[in-house]
Amino acid sequence: MSKSISILDKDYAQWLQDLCKRYRQSQIKAAMRVNKEMLQFYWSIGHDIVNLKAEYRWGSKFIDNLSRDLKEQMPDSNSFSPTNLLYMKNFYLMYNQLFEFTPQVEEQLFDEQITPQVEEQLKINIYSVPWGHHKLLIDKFLKEPQKAQFYIQQTIENGWSRSMLLNFINTDMYERQGKALTNFNATLPKITSELAQELTKDPYNFAFTGITQPYNERILKDALLNNITHFLTELGTGFAYVGKEYRLQIGQTENFIDLLFYNLNLSCYVVIEVKIGKFEFSDIGQLGGYVVACNHQLRKEGRDNPTIGLLICKEKDRIQAQYALESSSQPLGISEYDLEKFYPEKIEGTIPTIGEIEAKLSEKTGYR
Repeated sequence: MSKSISILDKDYAQWLQDLCKRYRQSQIKAAMRVNKEMLQFYWSIGHDIVNLKAEYRWGSKFIDNLSRDLKEQMPDSNSFSPTNLLYMKNFYLMYNQLFEFTPQVEEQLFDEQITPQVEEQLKINIYSVPWGHHKLLIDKFLKEPQKAQFYIQQTIENGWSRSMLLNFINTDMYERQGKALTNFNATLPKITSELAQELTKDPYNFAFTGITQPYNERILKDALLNNITHFLTELGTGFAYVGKEYRLQIGQTENFIDLLFYNLNLSCYVVIEVKIGKFEFSDIGQLGGYVVACNHQLRKEGRDNPTIGLLICKEKDRIQAQYALESSSQPLGISEYDLEKFYPEKIEGTIPTIGEIEAKLSEKTGYR
């Protein structure tokens, strides 16, 4: 039996690997094209059902009759069950609300005027998500298309599977995203402050730690790092772990940052202090000092943006926290955490690769 050429010729082996990689990429692109064509077709069916007022014209059994007739005409297709046809109708009804709105709804959905380019990008995003994801979103948000749009964008950015999407919906991510109390708008450039704000949450859900008994800060921080994949996922896209109890020599004093991260999207260090008690004024002074120290000792001019600080505590008085933030010239945020939500077992698509880090540092409807 002759030996494989790849064993004898390194150039051939490399070419073979390249062919396999190109084949897999072509499969992914083909699947995306098929998904887009299928969703455009489903959209058109939903459009026709709604705009023809089909159920009014042809009776309450219209969906069942259409299903039977389509199956007779196209027996090889399994897409035309009554349930799926109803999903197609609601697929159109839900997302079409994004394109037909009053000025008040427009202001709620977007900060910019709706242009043909923005509308086209919305449709591209809609057609980039698998049908199973859309069915889940229709079940949850038929009357709330802005929430569906949010989860579509998150799915695209993070590569969520359907189970991942469901789990993040169940942890109320839409309601928590960007909700930390911060002074970013006063301490960062407008574009940076908006991006930094969107990367925050309030509260953070630390249920993945499994803590149910009395605990101290060390136990909580150890539990966070023992579940680092879940922790990075909860923090959001682009966070890279740098260190725990990160040592900074400030003058003659040793100081230790609870948790230090680098965010690739913001190109900056992120100092995180975790407190198991209620927020106090002194917490902001400590956090701000660490941020300044990181800017002096770690930040590289021309590479890194100013360091950001985030305090995650068990409880805060919003007025007291706001006053504290106004007293600081450093970009800081304050959030709470809880231990009562559930997270999926499998996490994927949200953690930057080593290459990225190195490159940067150098159903509520009546379905049948």
